[in-house]
Amino acid sequence: MSAPTGTAAPVRPGATAPHPRLSVNQATIKYATLPEALDTVRRAGVGAIGTWREPVAELGLADAVRRVADSGLRVSSHCRGGFFTLPEGTARQRALDDNRRAIDETAALSAAGAAGSAPVLVLVAGGLPAGSRDLTGARSRVADALAALVPHALDTGVQLAVEPLHPMYAADRAVVSTLAQALDLAAPFPAAAVGVVVDTFHVWWDPALAASIARAGAARRIASYQVCDWTTPIAADPLLSRGYPGDGHVDFGPVTDAVVDAGYSGDVEVELFNQAIWDTPPADVVARVVASFAEAVPLPR
Repeated sequence: MSAPTGTAAPVRPGATAPHPRLSVNQATIKYATLPEALDTVRRAGVGAIGTWREPVAELGLADAVRRVADSGLRVSSHCRGGFFTLPEGTARQRALDDNRRAIDETAALSAAGAAGSAPVLVLVAGGLPAGSRDLTGARSRVADALAALVPHALDTGVQLAVEPLHPMYAADRAVVSTLAQALDLAAPFPAAAVGVVVDTFHVWWDPALAASIARAGAARRIASYQVCDWTTPIAADPLLSRGYPGDGHVDFGPVTDAVVDAGYSGDVEVELFNQAIWDTPPADVVARVVASFAEAVPLPR
């Protein structure tokens, strides 16, 4: 992936200058509409945003594409597709059709973004179907779904990015738990069509992480690098336990060094699911993201 380019609004005097590769994933400012999110990120001097399907759908794709183009921001990824561990049947077919629409959205938003935008659709595999304990079967259906989607991904120039989630989500959200598993799923397909996401929240604990990142880099499959911290105690809803970089237990230095050494040169997203952060004014959140990223994530400029 080529180094990101593009321009952003001037930084306020005295404010921390955003890293040129920093991207704010829209989930971090969940309650902002897409126009509000674009404006907030741009005003903070950040050059890129990761978009989400729901705010795009609320606005309408055509209007969303126009707003992204007018913002001057890069699009670092589009979230999210996946959730296709269902057995054969109507519901599974609907999920695959919806993923094809997500691929089309990704292509359109990326094309509208500033130079350096990444046509990357993040995929969360899905958990076990209701009543099932068959992890092997569910993972096999993820592989089948990728095979079904790859032709459309290649036709549109979109890279499907398989995101492994922490094992605590294996039952209900993602049967893919390690970067190595994600790479095994991607391996049968061209790297241009299927890559992986390195998200520190989900993979920081993995003793094989460094080797898996090196493997991903050698295969040119790092589609996205996301940074946020693991904070304790875990929230009652474990989805909401992410913290600003530097607020928790993740050592971002070795992970970031491994990703850089693996050749990844794209945008780096901060994606935070945290109710207290969501309840904070978006401009304050983005300012904190900029500062915490500068302090905790040793990414070369």
